Amino acid sequence: MIDFNLRLENDNVLLRPLAEDDLPALLVLSSNPEMWRFFTHDLSTKEGLATWALPAFQKQRLQFVIIEKTTNTIVGSTAFDNISERDSRLEIGWTWLGKNSQGVGINSQVKKIMLTYCFEILGLERVEFKTDVLNIQARKALKNIGAIEEGVLRSHTLMTMGRRRDTIYYSVLKQEWDYVKRENDW
Repeated sequence: MIDFNLRLENDNVLLRPLAEDDLPALLVLSSNPEMWRFFTHDLSTKEGLATWALPAFQKQRLQFVIIEKTTNTIVGSTAFDNISERDSRLEIGWTWLGKNSQGVGINSQVKKIMLTYCFEILGLERVEFKTDVLNIQARKALKNIGAIEEGVLRSHTLMTMGRRRDTIYYSVLKQEWDYVKRENDW
């Protein structure tokens, strides 16, 4: 179902598959350990970044780098994973942006590109998102794009520093897509 050479873009951002030679640029963006308090890996170290990237290089997750087109600069990353062709669904996640690219609309553009591909090209029935229940910024961003909160899985995921995260799920369904597009002026 997923082409691991897929490139998605609009006028402002390009999503292309992660390559090994992208890791140094990503490490510069991810060097602040505080960025990873709500993430399942600490990407502030070369080893942590390499461990996080491994599923992408093994074609287990389609991890994209996010490139801001006017400067041709990598500003973060996002992915398609937990793909179920039988169930006609996948998850969008593993999304992060460097500090200078947060809060300027890049995340919503990325989600629009990815959701459009999922519903209008792949014809999926469901797109899922999940995050740490404590990550208010991510939860607000998901609600802002029209994703519906579904529930919390308690003590679901091991986080950095040994903390167990309660994971909150969100989704957009095929029958909601036209409404989500209209509400976001996409």
